[in-house]
Amino acid sequence: MTALRTIFMGTPDFACPTLQKLIEHGQNIIAVVTQPDRPKGRGQKLMPPPVKELAEKNSIPVYQPFKVRDPDFVEIIRKLNPEVIVVVAFGQILPKALLDIPRYGCINVHASLLPRYRGAAPLNWCLINGETETGVTTMLMDVGLDTGDMLLVQKTQLDDNEDIVSLHDRMASMGAALLMETLDRVAAGDIVPQAQNNADSCYAPMLKKEDGLINWHEDARAIHNRVRGLAVWPGACTVIGDQVLKIFRSRVGEGIGEPGTVLQAAKGCFEVACQTGSLFLHELQLAGKKRLDSSSFLSGCSVSEGTLLGSGQQEGSPL
Repeated sequence: MTALRTIFMGTPDFACPTLQKLIEHGQNIIAVVTQPDRPKGRGQKLMPPPVKELAEKNSIPVYQPFKVRDPDFVEIIRKLNPEVIVVVAFGQILPKALLDIPRYGCINVHASLLPRYRGAAPLNWCLINGETETGVTTMLMDVGLDTGDMLLVQKTQLDDNEDIVSLHDRMASMGAALLMETLDRVAAGDIVPQAQNNADSCYAPMLKKEDGLINWHEDARAIHNRVRGLAVWPGACTVIGDQVLKIFRSRVGEGIGEPGTVLQAAKGCFEVACQTGSLFLHELQLAGKKRLDSSSFLSGCSVSEGTLLGSGQQEGSPL
């Protein structure tokens, strides 16, 4: 591939496969820009973003501006004179002054089939909404939120039981490969950018804790989709007695009963009735306890058939 003078902007694990691919393919990476170190864990120790760790491992200069629109930072980028800026899950909106610097523009790898699922959490919301197809899109960035002209698209089918963990890894790898092809073709001048149809757009907002709250008066498939879309954070949750119960893995069943009622809770089989159908709970976690499979959970936590989950949800979130 043509070794363009490249600045890479990204922050979380999702961005690392693309940066790694750029390194392996000999791209001329003159700098990496990522978010500032943040406090994490119970000790609130400052921890570097995954992209920073990867960049430093490969001796690439790292910049961590609090605001990329700061004129002093924009001037730093201008002096670096990049031919292209690659952006993957960076976490800040780039100002026009920055977008206008590179000769080939700022190219974003977005984890959806644009214009569907613009925003911060496209992978999660496509699962929550029960989509059967998703993909990655490379695009030329503009001042809007994921509104720039599209360059290349790659689609993939979604399995009914795929969760955010496996989808995240699959899309990160797919996005990295698509970015390599995009850079080659942009440098060769054989991509015609395509404007997005705003009428087909939808928004994928940042996740909130309350997004995890299960409403057992929904269809079993809808609840299952929420479980698999939120399996990393915040976790789909309900209430059992006076304790918060998170559900990380489930399966749709055909049981019938009052929504939220435990239909089975024996020999590793934990089934709960929904408005339509039922849900088998396969991996669970009580607040402050370890994540367990259903067999281990039921061995250590006595749950009776007929127990109602989610009581008190109408008065407020258990989160």
